[in-house]
Amino acid sequence: MSSPQTARLRVTIDGRAIDVEPGTTVAAALVQAGRHVTRRSVGGEPRTAFCGMGVCQECRVTIDGRAHALACQTLCRDGQTVCTQTAAAA
Repeated sequence: MSSPQTARLRVTIDGRAIDVEPGTTVAAALVQAGRHVTRRSVGGEPRTAFCGMGVCQECRVTIDGRAHALACQTLCRDGQTVCTQTAAAA
């Protein structure tokens, strides 16, 4: 839990701004924002963070315009914009 002195970071996920603690991964921020599906497989199956260490690459999202970034390996920054493939398809 943050203390009053701890600055929170504001990130935008699929157009929705949320505040997170410093040190939060993008994958954790996605869960906090209620975005459990990051992309769809070639067959249309929903995908999300699975291994949490960058091996499976199921958590790929677009971060600040950079496609295929691994959400589980990327820390949130203030002002960061994250887009899931599911939002881009909508």
